[in-house]
Order: sequence, then C-alpha cells, then structure tokens
Amino acid sequence: MRVHVLYFADAREAVGRTEEWLEVPPGVATVGALRDHLCARGGAWTVLARRGTRFAINRAVAPGASAPIHDGDEVAVFPAISGG
Repeated sequence: MRVHVLYFADAREAVGRTEEWLEVPPGVATVGALRDHLCARGGAWTVLARRGTRFAINRAVAPGASAPIHDGDEVAVFPAISGG
C-alpha cells in the first residue's frame, strides 16, 4: 500500500520534510500503525508519538489510532490545535 504523508508545524520541522509518498508494509492499515511505523525510523521521527499529535485522512480528522488507511490516502500529521 502507498500513502501520501504530509507533515505540518513541529512535525515538519522535526523530520525535515513537508511530504513523502510512502510504501507501507502489510499490517500497516491504521493511523496508529502508520505512526508506529514512522516512529520506528528513530531519531527525530519519534516526535510523531508525542501526546497531542493529530492525524487527518483525506482532509478529515482521524477519530483515533484505529482509523483505517487505504492505498492512495493522504495522511496529514499535525500538532494538537487549541483555541483561545
């Protein structure tokens, strides 16, 4: 499966890129599994495991780590948003 991952704000700064097309291995079929797969790269990638990091799938905020991802999906990674 191939997904288009977009990085925003602190995630973008930490990993040093704005986007990438990523071939994910079998078994990576949820947002949580994708996050774990990316964090396994080590180093700066572990910032994606930070509490409050949010994900969106095809421009809709993912309701949780168990949200499914599919071939060709756009997955955005961004920090928690607070109002004020």
